[in-house]
Amino acid sequence: MIRPGGAGRRILSTADLDGWMSRRSTEELAEPVTFIVDTDGVLRLAPRRSEHVACASGGMVLCAGEMSFCREAGRWRVGEVSNQSTGYCPDVTSWPAVAEALDRAGIRRPAGFTHEVVFRRCTNCQEHNIVREDDFVCVFCDAVLPQEWNVDPG
Repeated sequence: MIRPGGAGRRILSTADLDGWMSRRSTEELAEPVTFIVDTDGVLRLAPRRSEHVACASGGMVLCAGEMSFCREAGRWRVGEVSNQSTGYCPDVTSWPAVAEALDRAGIRRPAGFTHEVVFRRCTNCQEHNIVREDDFVCVFCDAVLPQEWNVDPG
């Protein structure tokens, strides 16, 4: 169940990010945050312990993951960003949606994911897997995993 008011905060500008970050505790500022890019291409942020699906109000996303920020020349910038979301299992090719959302908001960013997570659904047992060290073998049933992303978001 997704609680009312649990959606991630829309970040459309650096002022939005400054406002959201100013309400974070020192502990929260030291750790990554949960993010999604909604189907309108808007970045949404929530505290790290938030579920991606809640951050997205249960809707579809263009990307989801974790993001950390640091200060540079008096402004926030993205220090690290990943597609780590076991709720949505986004492909590594979802980076352009993140880049566009950050660029539109005027937030400095890296050139790509600083940590890429490779997700695959096993065609044998249907379980979702995180592929590590290019080992495309299901951890649940030892079947060979597809080389191409196949995690249906529906």
